[in-house]
Formats: sequence, C-alpha cells, structure tokens
Amino acid sequence: MEKAIITKEILINRISDILTKSRGNIAKEVNNQLLSAYWNIGRLIVQYEQDNNIRAEYGRQTLKELSKILGNNLGKGFSVSNLQFMRRFYQKYQIQQTVSVKLSWSHYCELLTITDDNERAFYEKEAENAGWSFRELKRQIDSSLFQRLLLSEGNANKEKVLALARNGIEIQKPKDIVKDPYVFEFLGIPENKPFLEKDIEDALFRQLENFFLELGRGFMYVGRQQRVTINNTHYYVDMVFYNKILKAYVLIELKRTKLTPEAAGQLNMYLNYYQNEVNDETDNPPIGIVLCTEKDSIATEYALGGLSNNIFASRYILYLPNKEDLLAQVEAVLNKNDKEEK
Repeated sequence: MEKAIITKEILINRISDILTKSRGNIAKEVNNQLLSAYWNIGRLIVQYEQDNNIRAEYGRQTLKELSKILGNNLGKGFSVSNLQFMRRFYQKYQIQQTVSVKLSWSHYCELLTITDDNERAFYEKEAENAGWSFRELKRQIDSSLFQRLLLSEGNANKEKVLALARNGIEIQKPKDIVKDPYVFEFLGIPENKPFLEKDIEDALFRQLENFFLELGRGFMYVGRQQRVTINNTHYYVDMVFYNKILKAYVLIELKRTKLTPEAAGQLNMYLNYYQNEVNDETDNPPIGIVLCTEKDSIATEYALGGLSNNIFASRYILYLPNKEDLLAQVEAVLNKNDKEEK
C-alpha cells in the first residue's frame, strides 16, 4: 500500500486546521468558565444581601464598596454595573443548567436589559438557534422583532407569546417567514428623502448581510433582476432567494407605493413561471412577498384573495420602529382577545 505524500501546502493546511479547531475549543471553554464564574458571583451577592437583610436602597452602596475592593484585588471586570448584571444573571437563571453556553456574557448582559420574561426568553432562544452575534442580537432587540412577529398576523394571543418564548421562530409554512413591517434602518436612507425602487434594491444588495438578518433563518441569495420570459417578453423579478428550511424559492418585489392589484398580479405571474419552469421536483411551491410602503387591509384582502400561490404583502420602513407604540398595539390586541374569550 502506497503511502500518501504530504506536500508543503497540505502540511500548512492541516496545521492551520488543528490550530483553528484548538483555538475554537479554548474560546468555548473560556466562555463556559466565565459564565459559570459570573453566575456564582451573582449567587453569592444575592445570598449575602438576603443573609444581611440588605434592602434595595443600600444594595447599590454595597456593590460600590465591593466593586472597589475587587477591582483593587483582581483587576478589571468588576464595575458596579457589571456586578449588577451578575446579580440579575443569577436572579433570572437560578438553575445554572438553564444558561446556554452557546451565548456569551455580552449576549446575556443585553438580554438582561429586557424586563419581560417571555420576550427575553424569545431573544435568547432565537440567538441560540440562529447563531446571532452580540451585534446581531442587539439589532434585533432594537428593531422590536418580538413585537413585530406578534403583530404580523394581526391576531396576537397569549398562546403565540408563549410559543415564541419557548421555541423562538418555528418555520413550518410559508407564512412563518413573513414579518410586518420589515425594518431597513441599516440602509441609512432618511425617512423623508425621496427615493426610487431601484435605490432600495441597490442598497439592499450592498447590505446583503444585514438583509439576511432581517429576513430570518434559512435564506440563501439567488440573484437580483432575475429574468422571466413569457411569449418573448422579458420581465424581471427584483430579488430572488431560496429558503432551505421550506425548500422553496422566495421572490421579492419592492414597491415605493402602497400595495396595488397590479403588483399582486405581476408577482402571481412570476410565481407561476417559477413553479413550471424553475422548480425542481424536490422544491415546494415558490413564495412571493410584495414589500410596499403602505397596505390597506381591505384592499390587500381583495388583491390577494383567491390566488392559489403563496403571496404575502408586508410594509417596510427605513427607520427603527417606536417600541412603545408596538407594545401598545400588542397589548391592545391581547386585551381584545381576552374580552372576546370572556
């Protein structure tokens, strides 16, 4: 049996692979130990406060003294705010095994700023499922993803709140990938500045990484201005993606106006073309999303009603939504559901 010859290039690649894997394992172990240490420090602080009947108004003074002593003895990392996070970390995760080692301390500091337990549980689960970086997690919280998902179908209820908290986003049918509104604040286009549909498309193409984050899990980029030829006439789909979870093409049309029947009809034609000419046997029916600046619920119902294809209409906005307004909308819908149930 001939011995495989190791070239210099193979040698370098194998050494690089070994070091990369080793460094990754070291980073994971450091993160695990850091989370464990901070959890235990939080536990000790809470126990000390309970044993000595320290009330809230004296708690901060205690942490100031502790921060100064620990800083002098152990170095950086023991600011008053960091100690407060450690205490809160233990208070919210009193069973250490419920802490996800896939997330970093920075993730948890951001999560601990959320007071609602269900909302925090959702972002934690989705950060773990989607592998969000700290920056990506912060962006999703700032863009009020939790509230937007609850309002996307217009029928927020307590069961849906709990389902999101337990499982994150579950993608089982085409409607599960649709949000309303989509937030494109990362494009940096001022709210009141005139723009063309092509301006949005060009900007989204330049910011594909951020666009993927807003679209959600499972999306792969296929192309922009994808040609559809029918009876020797060329049409062009603004943007085409493929969702590997749903195993379906996702066609997106951008409109700088409100939803029109013409836009819905055009997208329906594209979907029929993809179903017959592009889909493989293993692909599910394609999905269409019209992104528009406004949509009237009644007009949308008439424009999309009766179509056999999966077509959805969603708004897009160019700035971060007002979280207080979204919270008020969610509470209003939940209260309405409660009254109807009674």
